[in-house]
Amino acid sequence: MCACALVLAACGTNVKLDEVPVQDRSGTAVSPLGAGSAAGGTAGAAGAGGVSGVEVGSNASAQPASLERIVYFDYDSFVIRPEFAASLEANARYLNANTSRRVALEGHTDERGGREYNLALGQKRAEAVRRALGLLGVSDSQMEAVSFGEEKPAMTGFDEPSFAKNRRVELTYR
Repeated sequence: MCACALVLAACGTNVKLDEVPVQDRSGTAVSPLGAGSAAGGTAGAAGAGGVSGVEVGSNASAQPASLERIVYFDYDSFVIRPEFAASLEANARYLNANTSRRVALEGHTDERGGREYNLALGQKRAEAVRRALGLLGVSDSQMEAVSFGEEKPAMTGFDEPSFAKNRRVELTYR
């Protein structure tokens, strides 16, 4: 316990992450239903987990092509930079016009810092985007903020351009 406290204290950050709800939703990858079958394939056959599959129309799972769906952050920060305001406004307009659509706000960090710290920082980034979209009129029921921490890097590498691409929130429509 003391070693963990020393490691976290050594990070030397002034960002307050106390009492941050952390959700670790890492798990096994799920392949799309009907992969390799015709688009009109049947749904409902129980898989290995005993859960029946559901066929979803192609429009319901498609990501909006015209929207920028990534918000980048500065090092050790969860403050949304001003250059992403227009992107968030466009996503809010889309969600307000399509109230049946849901979006997962997936928080990510670079690999500097410990696992727990990065999960908490990724959650704070996702929550910051959630609050911004909420202020723009998006219903809470349409949004889910999750953190992947450093677990799913967009770029591999130990240089600043790689780190910068990994400090992000991705908006994934469902």
